[in-house]
Amino acid sequence: MSSRSRLGALALMCSLAAAHSLPGYAQGGASQCVAAGGWARLDGASPQAVDSTGLIAAMAQRAVVLLGEQHDDMDHHRWQLQTLAALHAQRPDMVIGFEMFPRRAQAVLDRWVAGELTEAEFLAQSEWGKVWSMPAELYLPLFHFARLNRIPMLALNIDASLTRSIAEKGWAGVPESQREGVGQAAAALPDYEDFLFEIHRQHAAARGHGGTRAGKAARDDPGFRNFVDSQLAWDRAMAEALVTGRQRHAAAGGALPLAVGIVGSGHVRFGHGIAHQLRDLGESSIGQLLPVGVDTPCRELTAGLADAVFGVPVARMPPPPPPRLGVALEEHERGVRIGEVTPGSLAERSGLKQADIITEVAGVAARRPSHLISAVRRQPAGTWLPLRLERGGETLELVLRFPPER
Repeated sequence: MSSRSRLGALALMCSLAAAHSLPGYAQGGASQCVAAGGWARLDGASPQAVDSTGLIAAMAQRAVVLLGEQHDDMDHHRWQLQTLAALHAQRPDMVIGFEMFPRRAQAVLDRWVAGELTEAEFLAQSEWGKVWSMPAELYLPLFHFARLNRIPMLALNIDASLTRSIAEKGWAGVPESQREGVGQAAAALPDYEDFLFEIHRQHAAARGHGGTRAGKAARDDPGFRNFVDSQLAWDRAMAEALVTGRQRHAAAGGALPLAVGIVGSGHVRFGHGIAHQLRDLGESSIGQLLPVGVDTPCRELTAGLADAVFGVPVARMPPPPPPRLGVALEEHERGVRIGEVTPGSLAERSGLKQADIITEVAGVAARRPSHLISAVRRQPAGTWLPLRLERGGETLELVLRFPPER
């Protein structure tokens, strides 16, 4: 399996971990188990409605509380903000950790909370467009809440280059000096490895090649073992940052603040990700909360998925428009790689070719496939979208010409 393939599997895991097809996010087909705007605890045979006041008071007494999300769902971020405010009212001594930022951005987060940066300066200096693929508008209310209340923000993540290295070489293949101080992760729990293997298997089946056996994934494939290493290092880094962040911001008398983690739901579900690594670090006082659609089948809300879930109304949105470009996209260390071009598509008519690496879209760096996808979807009919790309060692300029509406 190539480095790009492993990165694609990792990206697929991240998206699927927050998607509606996983436990806690499945769609349709069952009686309503969680009311819109209501909480249900998941410590029994079936979800049980619970009063928010008691739940939040109990969570505020934990050392760490993880708030999951589907990254592109604005209602999930609104719920996170509401829950943060409720926890802060109970326990003002708080720090907030964000998966969105790598550790190298910590000084910028400190300056933002201190009021030394404008919003534009904060996003530019933290390299938001490079480190996270989602629109900043989804997260800005959370950032402003921290700044308004002078709550320290923690950069939880590791740099994408380290994730790539581990995905390519495995944990043991990356020199200690390049691990950003991240320690050896606790081994994956069996159920977590099963979950990761299913993601890996789906990716291998979709590609039909890449070092797996006749397109079929195997648990002893080096690609899968490296994929697991990448995920564990990711979870471990965030767990360590939450622990050290609490220690760094301890009160004068030594009391440790509540640490709240804003992270993807895949790192929260069933306590297999960050919580497992926190326990290995000696921290067992952990709360885990997730937002779920109110149409989630009861059978999906199984004991242990989280301590409690919050019912989010299902947005009745029209289906997304069909793909406009006609390409298969892959992550690449220098941009977005074209894995396949559909015959007769806009991409083919515009001159895009397989293996092209798109580095800029309308003058903005293309770091992830979602950058290009978002730009294409936003582009009005009848307009042009300039691209910069690499092909065979050359840098080329190319323009996508979107046809007018009929």
